[in-house]
Amino acid sequence: MKIQGSRVLVTGANRGLGRAFVEAFLQAGAAKVYAGARDVAAMSRATSGAMTDPRVAPVQLDVTSAVDIDAALAQCADIDILVNNAGRMRMQPLLDPRTFELARAEMEVNYFGTLSMSRAFAPVLVKNGGGCIVNMLSVASWYTYAFNPAYCASKAAALAATDGLRTELAPHGTQVVGVFAGFIDTDMAAHVSDTKVTPQEVASRTLAGIEAGCDEVFGDDISRALRETLNRDAASVRAEMARLYRESLQRDDALRAMQR
Repeated sequence: MKIQGSRVLVTGANRGLGRAFVEAFLQAGAAKVYAGARDVAAMSRATSGAMTDPRVAPVQLDVTSAVDIDAALAQCADIDILVNNAGRMRMQPLLDPRTFELARAEMEVNYFGTLSMSRAFAPVLVKNGGGCIVNMLSVASWYTYAFNPAYCASKAAALAATDGLRTELAPHGTQVVGVFAGFIDTDMAAHVSDTKVTPQEVASRTLAGIEAGCDEVFGDDISRALRETLNRDAASVRAEMARLYRESLQRDDALRAMQR
């Protein structure tokens, strides 16, 4: 799949990784980039940068809204590439009283939103010659991070959908790419102190993977190393997650004891 001259729709394009995708496609010579966002007005107020490029067209798009998706279908019927980037992360344990509400919100965007966009635009891509669907996944698709298990569940579901879409769309010539990364230096992970990759690096690696015909893209070195570890010894990763969680409980207990 060639980027030069392509027409692309990016969801969650107003900031962070979505904006980096828009910039990367423009730099690679895309003919048009539809920038989907829930708050198009805020995006349209930009006075500099990629969003002011004449090749960028703002699209009102909440991926959980059937009305927005239908409208986007009418507006973006010429695309060759769909980038399902919109995501939600709430960082809650499974037994938290708020988990059902927050987990449903994550699942609605990360899984059902990705699936809904892919189902809606698959016929468009096929009609336009095959094209490509890019699903922004996560290392959390492969294992359960001790402090964010509900998010991991939504990303694991999105991975399963990605694999299923690849199988079903292969006969039609549509490439389906899953992109994996650890923490990315965006607002979503602003509260995280771990090592982060830049959104520009993830976008660059993704575009290279599209052009190379890859099924999977490692957006950073952490994702590649973790995949190798999981293939070799998944039990050690599960044990490490359990250890980290136990230590966090012990720190909480110690802090509460100091506050008494």
